[in-house]
Amino acid sequence: MSMRHMSTMRRAAAAGLLSSVLIFTLAACGGDGDEAESRGASSSAPAGSNEHDKSAAASDTAPSAAPSEPVATVKGDKGLEMSVFSARRDDGGFLTVDGQFKNTSSVGFTVPVNWNGLEQAVASTGNSLAAMTLVDSKGKKRYYVLRDTDNRPLTTYAYGNLIKAGDTLSFFAQFPAPPADTTQVALQFPGFPSTTIELS
Repeated sequence: MSMRHMSTMRRAAAAGLLSSVLIFTLAACGGDGDEAESRGASSSAPAGSNEHDKSAAASDTAPSAAPSEPVATVKGDKGLEMSVFSARRDDGGFLTVDGQFKNTSSVGFTVPVNWNGLEQAVASTGNSLAAMTLVDSKGKKRYYVLRDTDNRPLTTYAYGNLIKAGDTLSFFAQFPAPPADTTQVALQFPGFPSTTIELS
């Protein structure tokens, strides 16, 4: 074999070895990158989970928008209590009363028919609180629950006939707003004594 031919073969072998080293080096770098990405993903997942857990815990402990204490509470028939949490004026000239009934007795409370008031739409709405009224003694006016265009009362309706022992029933009722200088009204509802509530 000639010296020239052997020199050519040595150069080819060296080039092949260099190419293999480069390929191995690139593969090793790529492997490190993949491993780093893998480690990054695995390390960032718990961090994301922790942030989610923190925000979930924060939302669990965040105060509710609803008032913690009622502005008025009255005891009614057979252990039923009515609490009013707010009576606020709305932009459209309405007054919305929010509250709840709570059965504090050990037996179920059957909802009386007279809670519906002189209701003509019971067949379509079921039980309602249309009998609730507000009395403005200063303006000498009584306000009744508003109705929509289908004659349905703008109040909680279609609830069951029984409030079980220990259960609550949240409610709202919407009325025309009294004049701006009226700061309190008397809320009247069958089975409960009249109670004065402040307007906000």
